Amino acid sequence: QLHLVESGGGLVQAGGSLRLSCVADEDHFSLYDVAWFRQTPGKEREFVGMAGRKLSEIFYSDSVKDRFTIARDNAKNTVTLQMNDLKPADTGVYFCAANLGRTWPGTPQDAYDFWGQGTQVTVSS
Repeated sequence: QLHLVESGGGLVQAGGSLRLSCVADEDHFSLYDVAWFRQTPGKEREFVGMAGRKLSEIFYSDSVKDRFTIARDNAKNTVTLQMNDLKPADTGVYFCAANLGRTWPGTPQDAYDFWGQGTQVTVSS
């Protein structure tokens, strides 16, 4: 059982930055692909980006590409999401999820094995 904990959410003005962290409590964290999702009220949860178990496998959704950066530190069992130039449309609850199977941006959400509880990000205009 992998336990994921997100942190770093908060309230920020448009154009500002936040850095989210997803920390796992298992030393085999490096075996998992890890993705970030977000859910905005009234919308389905959407893929934001992912860091695969291979360090070269980092992908972003088109809506955040060039503004968000994902980094992975397996020694610390952590994946971070650096969010710059935030927009009100980025408001939502951000979740990290881990998948022991191979994962790609189009992988169905129900394929992920473990999810964190989420952290709220609010961007004011």
